Amino acid sequence: MHAPDAEKEGAFIQQFLELLDHPDAFLRTHLPGHITGSAWIVDPSKEFVLLTHHAKLNKWLQPGGHADGDENVLNVAKREATEETGLTDLLLLKHEIFDIDIHTIPIRKNFPEHLHYDIRFIFQAQPNDHLLLTPESHALAWVRVNDLEKLTQNNLSMLRMADKTRSL
Repeated sequence: MHAPDAEKEGAFIQQFLELLDHPDAFLRTHLPGHITGSAWIVDPSKEFVLLTHHAKLNKWLQPGGHADGDENVLNVAKREATEETGLTDLLLLKHEIFDIDIHTIPIRKNFPEHLHYDIRFIFQAQPNDHLLLTPESHALAWVRVNDLEKLTQNNLSMLRMADKTRSL
């Protein structure tokens, strides 16, 4: 069971519960928002996190993506991590949800601005494992957790996960 940080994540709980009442919550076509799954991938020392420089959003983020009807969001997070990084040997560090977030995705081509209700899980991988760059990313990089503030331009949800990583 996920115990959200009352101040930072607690505000999202009611919105998640309302979304989950809708039968299409796990479909990317459900607007104004839908469930996504992400993987926060750390190295064994927990000093580094693997990020992707997202091609469409042009920013550094954790790997993740749409549920596309899969209600097992842990599977979604792991699938997206493998698809976006090439990593197949991912160790789940916590069996419960690591973090939740709701964030806006800007309008693109024929798809309106919408919300991602993101459920995050923490994994561990070896930094020397082979990474596979896909068209979804401009780059993949192991980044020091302590360097995220500058790299992510103070992305509060990523800084929240960095804080959680430091306390593991």
